[in-house]
Amino acid sequence: MSDFRPPERKKLYKSRVSRKLAGVCGGLAEFFGIDVTLVRVAFVVLFLLGGGGVLIYLLAALILEDNPYQ
Repeated sequence: MSDFRPPERKKLYKSRVSRKLAGVCGGLAEFFGIDVTLVRVAFVVLFLLGGGGVLIYLLAALILEDNPYQ
């Protein structure tokens, strides 16, 4: 028999290291492998375009867990 293991899935967490408020932007940046500043700018743009960024951020802050590996 072969030693087959399914690929490990990445999980989205709030960051404990790159955190300004709740760590949502830092967690998204770590998950996608991009700079946290780009994610923060995207949330500011969403906020300025109608306030959707605030709602998304608050929901993510309530739903996501802190990263246990940091």
